[in-house]
Order: sequence, then structure tokens, then C-alpha cells
Amino acid sequence: MSSAEVVLGFLEEAEPWRLLAPQFPSKVGGKPAWLSQKGLPSLPGLECEICRLPMAFLLQVYAPISGQDRSFHRTLFLFCCKTHECYTCNDSRCMKVFRSQLPRRNEFYPYNPPPEDEPPSDPTPDQSVLPVSGVKLCWVCGCPGSKACSRCHTVTYCGKQHQTLHWKHTHKKECCGQASIVPTSPFLFPEFELVTEPEEVEEEEEKKDTKEAEEEEEEEAGADSLADALEETDLEEMAMHETEDNKVFQRFKKKIAPEQHQVVRYSRGGSPLWISSQHIPSDQDVPPCTCGAKRIFEFQVMPQLLNSLCVDSKGASIDWGTLAVYACSASCYHDDQYCPEFIWKQDVNSDQHTQINPT
Repeated sequence: MSSAEVVLGFLEEAEPWRLLAPQFPSKVGGKPAWLSQKGLPSLPGLECEICRLPMAFLLQVYAPISGQDRSFHRTLFLFCCKTHECYTCNDSRCMKVFRSQLPRRNEFYPYNPPPEDEPPSDPTPDQSVLPVSGVKLCWVCGCPGSKACSRCHTVTYCGKQHQTLHWKHTHKKECCGQASIVPTSPFLFPEFELVTEPEEVEEEEEKKDTKEAEEEEEEEAGADSLADALEETDLEEMAMHETEDNKVFQRFKKKIAPEQHQVVRYSRGGSPLWISSQHIPSDQDVPPCTCGAKRIFEFQVMPQLLNSLCVDSKGASIDWGTLAVYACSASCYHDDQYCPEFIWKQDVNSDQHTQINPT
């Protein structure tokens, strides 16, 4: 287990202006607060790999890298499918993650940071178009969308799917001024600010964790040699798996117990807190970046977030045990382009979910 510092993320209500791009927010839900206004992900890039429907924005984490000017501003964006049938066990194809970064001097934002407690002169800017680049955005999801309503020509969409959704929802009445415009899309997740604080780890607990990890490695080595000698039956192997899985799950529960409402754990170059002993990626499972550099762990999304997404219909809901995001170790820069990164979904059974989520 890496000793890299872990920063925990929690949900908090916030004034809408605090969640806009010029404030460089970390946030959950709503529409993405795009960092670079150019080189946004393509529409096919924002589709679910399973059902090919447009994905919804889940969250973004503002994570600049100190001392690296090309990463002075840096945000990771996570999208997920809203079709529950796409959430098969340990299959990450219903999720996508993108990285955007900018140097301090750029064409979109002032050189100096914005005031923290002072709303901008226009606290509710036009969210249908990016101000500098002029890129049009979909009314439903906030992703690039240049397909205009053929009647009023005032609203744009990423495609037919979201145009139909808006038409059925409210636009049939709103179009050409027949009714007042409803500002919120039904497609979006509830919006919150993601506030962070370092995880407190007591020295004794750290030593104990290290000792437990060493003991487990010894146990595993002993079990391996025993297996070689005795050729254990399938039944015995299953029992061992269950015991190991329970051990990992109990460690997960113990680790999150002091702060049960954490929804994100950030630790660039650290290690994820796995919820199960099964379906843990090897180094070979995490592909290198397109630039050739190795991808390293950056943050994970916790199952507790599901409680706040208003998606909990039993047996028909999006779901995960934990989502681990890996990003380019060099944080390469491609002229304002959004770079795809790697996500790994690890699932748990329903009994374990019940034990994790605080009421």
C-alpha cells in the first residue's frame, strides 16, 4: 500500500456560480464545467460502448500538478451511462474519463485566480455556448451539440436522442414562445460541490495496516505452497476466495468508518482502496497513455455517491463497488485537446452494498 497522502471528497450544496468553469470547481452532477473550451471530446467518444447512447456527466475533479506549468489548470471529467442494463459485473465500458489541462497563461481564463467569495458580474451566463471558442452545447447534457431545433433554432442538441427527450419533456410547449423555458434538464444528476479534506491517519493505524499487509502476503505464500502440495479441491478454493474477499471488504469498511460520507478518495500515485479481493487490475490491465507514458492511479469514486444521485430503484439502477481512475503519469499536453484516460469498475454483491452505504 502506497503511503501517498489521501484526500477525501465530500458533497456540499453550493451557489450555482461557484460551480461554473471560471471558478475551477470540483463537482458532481449538473452539466460539465468544461476547462479548455477547445478540443472537447467527440460525440462518439461520449457514447456508452455498450448501448451507444449518450452518457451523462457524473463528476469532475480539479487536480493541478504543482510545479508543472502545462498542468497549472487540470481537471479530470467522468461520464457514465444511465442505462442500468449496461452495468454488468466488473465491466467498465459504460464509463469514460477525460483529462483537460491548461498552462497558467491561456486564452480562456485570467492569469490571476478569481475571487473566492465574490460572484462574477454575470452569475448566470449563457450555458448553450462556450464564450471564447463559440462551441455550441446540448441543452440536455451540456456536451458539444450543434444540431438546432428546426422550429425555433434557439436550442441545440448533441443528437436526435436528446432532442427527442427535451421535446417530450418541455420543449414542445416552450418552442416558439408558447410557454416559459424550464431551466433544468431531467437527464442530469443532482449537482453538488465536491469539497476536500486530507484523510487523517494515526501513526499506530498506519503501522498496523503495514503489518497486516505483510502478514497477508505471508499467508498467501503459505496457501500457494499448500495448494501445490495438496491440490486443493474447487470447494476449498472457493472457501479461500470467500475468506480473502471478506478480509478485503472488512478492511474497506474499517478504513471508511471514520468518514462514512466520503464519495471520492484522491491520491495521485497512491493505491486504490479495493472493496473486493477479486477483479483487481494488474499492471498489464492498465494501458499506457497514448503518449507512451505509464498511467498511474489518481482517484476513486466510492459507492456512497450512489445515495445522492437519485438513481436507487432496486434491481434497475446504475451501480458500482468502486471506480478507480488512472491517468498519464507525465500528464502530457496536446494543445487544449481532451485526453481519454482509463477507468476500472469493481463491483460487489448487494449484501456488501447494504453494509457500506450510510443512512
